Amino acid sequence: MARELVLALAQMNCLVGDISGNVDKIIELAATARREHGADLLVCPELAITGYPPEDLLLRPEFIERCEKGLERIRRAVGGIGVVVGFPHLSKGELYNTAAVLRDGETLALYHKHLLPNYSVFDEKRYFRAGNRPAVFELAGVQVGLTVCEDIWGPAPMAQAVRAGAQLVVNINASPFHFDKQNHRETVIRERIAVTPAPVVYVNMVGGQDELVFDGGSLVMDVQGRITQRAPAFEEGLYLARFRHGRSGLEPISGEVSQIDPIASVYQALVTGVRDYIGKNRFAGAIVGLSGGIDSALTLAVAADALGPQRVMAVMMPSPYTSGMSHEDAQAEAQALGVHYSTISITDTVNSIEAALAQEFRGAARDTTEENIQARVRGVLLMALSNKTGKLVLTTGNKTEMAVGYATLYGDMAGGFAVIKDVPKLLVYKLSRYRNSLSPVIPERVLTRPPTAELRDNQTDQDSLPPYDVLDAILELYVEQDRSAEDIARSTGASLKTIREVIGMVTRNEYKRRQAAPGVRISQRAFGRDRRYPITSGFKEPRAD
Repeated sequence: MARELVLALAQMNCLVGDISGNVDKIIELAATARREHGADLLVCPELAITGYPPEDLLLRPEFIERCEKGLERIRRAVGGIGVVVGFPHLSKGELYNTAAVLRDGETLALYHKHLLPNYSVFDEKRYFRAGNRPAVFELAGVQVGLTVCEDIWGPAPMAQAVRAGAQLVVNINASPFHFDKQNHRETVIRERIAVTPAPVVYVNMVGGQDELVFDGGSLVMDVQGRITQRAPAFEEGLYLARFRHGRSGLEPISGEVSQIDPIASVYQALVTGVRDYIGKNRFAGAIVGLSGGIDSALTLAVAADALGPQRVMAVMMPSPYTSGMSHEDAQAEAQALGVHYSTISITDTVNSIEAALAQEFRGAARDTTEENIQARVRGVLLMALSNKTGKLVLTTGNKTEMAVGYATLYGDMAGGFAVIKDVPKLLVYKLSRYRNSLSPVIPERVLTRPPTAELRDNQTDQDSLPPYDVLDAILELYVEQDRSAEDIARSTGASLKTIREVIGMVTRNEYKRRQAAPGVRISQRAFGRDRRYPITSGFKEPRAD
């Protein structure tokens, strides 16, 4: 090969179901890659025509027909450059998750995904039949093999491609983010190359889709397992990968290798999830009930960074139990971020509701019922503002609270999107300090004061819950790893009594979580798509004492 081989890696932010819009974007990217960069091949992500995951849209015949028409439009429109594009392909009555290679009106190759994930957030066997044949095509004198996403996580598909003559393996992905996911991906790709030596081009989509966030991180890895190029995380764009023939065969020419910061990646995932959920669903902006506490403070910062302060409304809704400190800190953060800020007292409304219930509550002591009335009044006010303004209410509960039910159904759980639903309490603090390292917007007192719901006098979270360092450790092992109480006790040193109390809270509150708003997934076991437990269940943890 006398000249370099140039691939344009398309980190696309696709909108699920917007076949026409996604196709337009692919055609435009192909024209840009050819005209401005002289690329030989544009590589788009998995199911780029539909977006990922299309879920039960795949069961609609007209949806599949539109995908085929979209593919035909790309085939006719793109010339002078090859395009790898993912789409659902119906063949002989079976649907396949497919990568097509198109150039100058022709289809050079079709590859049906071999390994169909059916775990965690994935449900591909519900829709697709697995392929079993390699697909290798020629590009400027180089034999290029195709694989799709999960295929790189098992050894067979890449080995099969190389046996069929591939000198370079292209893997297209819709791989969602979770904490430390990029390191995990790169370890797996390195394992594949160690057994089947060939350079790998890994292309991943970016953007938010309901609970999922795709972080990009597209890369090139050489036959020694070295990363010669890594695209920035969470950034849509075209990234060029260049190759030449060398002593060891086809060699990638080193490019920019972006760096990975784990906490920064989680924060950016939250920002991306909020930006795309609100943007793709065409809401006017966001509303946050700002309490003066850490959870709403982080939620507001994420919202302002995602949407711009002009599209965000912060509302302080004090009661007689709201401290002056909370007033001051909420207002200080709103001013630092530059968002619209207002105060609406709930005192008169709560008093009127309690008066209406006085006869029914006669003789009963005050308890969490009255606390929940306060939370529910706030929910009503926020939803009214949402209806009037077209802005979406962002709920502020974290994963720790969602796990143990430390939240009020139809109260502080009211809203359309749960920004930190998958963020444990201790990580909330780390993310808040990270955000302040960019610019100080969250008051220091919010980071250091004991957490409190301020629904009664002198209340703190630890009146009802174990210390958060203990609680988060228990929940990580129980919720994310399915460990037993005895196992958790050995790992954490917490008492079996405390652990069983926590497990009981998790079990009892499944009904609340089923009614919670969707939220950004940043762990390997989020509530919702990942962790699916029955609400009604007779199963109990065994007791060993």
